[in-house]
Amino acid sequence: MLSGALALSACGGDDPEDAGATSQTSADPSLAAMVPDQIKSDGVIKVGVDASYPPNETVDPATQKIVGWDVELFTAVAAKLGLKAQFENAGFDTIIPGVQSGKYEVGVSSLTDNPEREKVVDFVTYYSAGTAWAAPKGNPKNVDPDNACGLSVGVQQGTVQVDDLNARSKACTDAGKPAIKLVVRKQQTEVNNDLVAGKIDAMAADSPIVGGAAKQTGKLEIIGEVYDTAPYGYAVSKNSGTFKEALQAALKALIADGTYKQILTKAGVESGAITEPVINGAQK
Repeated sequence: MLSGALALSACGGDDPEDAGATSQTSADPSLAAMVPDQIKSDGVIKVGVDASYPPNETVDPATQKIVGWDVELFTAVAAKLGLKAQFENAGFDTIIPGVQSGKYEVGVSSLTDNPEREKVVDFVTYYSAGTAWAAPKGNPKNVDPDNACGLSVGVQQGTVQVDDLNARSKACTDAGKPAIKLVVRKQQTEVNNDLVAGKIDAMAADSPIVGGAAKQTGKLEIIGEVYDTAPYGYAVSKNSGTFKEALQAALKALIADGTYKQILTKAGVESGAITEPVINGAQK
């Protein structure tokens, strides 16, 4: 995990052709026609991604390429629209502002679609994830997510888990118990490393991320149950015209032809597969 985290500082972008094995996805002219001219004119979709969130999106330390099932899936979405995805590595909490400003044409970074975010961008849902916790193998501190008062818990900045942990900490202090010691790190890989090194008692992150960390390190275990299940969504500007409908239609096509399930199954995250992508799913 450490080598992946260190590699991020040197990686500013990625070649869309190297983003995944999706070269077999063929363009659908009727769907390509739905993409606004200002987006398709250069042949690429500019994508903001925080590549510190394995297995969803990360940097391969051997090639310095941005990889992961989230990257591979959106590469297939872009191909279905007759375009290439151009990924740019960014801090997680800068992606939505980047979409708003036009720096990115879409944010693809395990972004939870929630009402607060829908106030500033639109979402096209593509996956269902919840929050999960992990502790060192054997759970030496007997961490219970529902009673973590006084323990140190790591989270990545800008994620929904920060608000969740702050609320849980307030419940602790309101009950006269010690607050949760929240350790907020810029990148998820740093959180993973902290837990493996014993610097924190537990961590909370999206369910596929926690499962991936436990599998990759062999030193962590999932504790408790997944909760607060919500959709991941592609974030697009509210001024992007029919772009969100084009993304939704491309996803539907990939679900129908089996490409979507194939990508998720290969990564071992098929339990979060959805059958119907929707626009602004937090309002549904």
